[in-house]
Amino acid sequence: MKTNFFSVLITDCLDENARGRQLARLATLLPSATAFVGVRSDLEAAGNLVDALAAGEGGEGVILVNVAPRQHVQDTWENGSPFGYFWFKKTLVIATIDGRTLSLVRKLGLAESINVLHIPTVVEIMYKHGMVSKGEAAQISDTQFRSLEFVPRAAALLLEEKKLPAKERSLKDDPEAPLSIWWIDNFGNCKTTLLHQDIAVTGEGTVALSFGVLPYVPRLRDVSDGARALIQGSSGMPDRRFLEIVVQGKDAASELNLFSGMEVL
Repeated sequence: MKTNFFSVLITDCLDENARGRQLARLATLLPSATAFVGVRSDLEAAGNLVDALAAGEGGEGVILVNVAPRQHVQDTWENGSPFGYFWFKKTLVIATIDGRTLSLVRKLGLAESINVLHIPTVVEIMYKHGMVSKGEAAQISDTQFRSLEFVPRAAALLLEEKKLPAKERSLKDDPEAPLSIWWIDNFGNCKTTLLHQDIAVTGEGTVALSFGVLPYVPRLRDVSDGARALIQGSSGMPDRRFLEIVVQGKDAASELNLFSGMEVL
């Protein structure tokens, strides 16, 4: 097993049954164990995708993102959101393109476009490569569990081929990231999509947010016990960190009645 290869799965198929099946399938196709990140929205997926890219530092690896609305998709797509791929240095990303999943990749300029895959065409290539049987090929295009049946195999194929037939789609056509909370960690700290350039710090060192005014304190260690603040967090890219809402020593989400997806500016 290659030790310098990493793999991450970010998905809203997060119950234990789905998790076990997806990780087992990936273990048969990829040269490393896969880190699993369960999310409940496309915006949570967007932030976790950026963090996985930052953690991987552009090295050899693959990040798979599957999160898409389950309602009214028949009005837009034949069988759920299409998947696309792009490369960030040596890291392959395969992701659903619907919603805000790629909004923070766009905001940070980590990719300008994504190559949208036509699943039946890719499945035919899988069959020609001997990855699937004729019967499996016939079923994959219509499967309801594409993050099990299609995405792992597409990843393995792309790692070998580097590119597949696809239609390029500019990320400029995708929704912009809202100025909101995208994740609440186990301490209750609220990770936002805000960068320092998005806020206006007053002469008193405060920032007006949708739910009130907070002092801006760059480092968590400089926030007094029990005090509320907007800080530079650990998420994001090394030179563009997302801001976080914290209450030192307490659960900020509970203290301030905040939640994932809430707009803060």
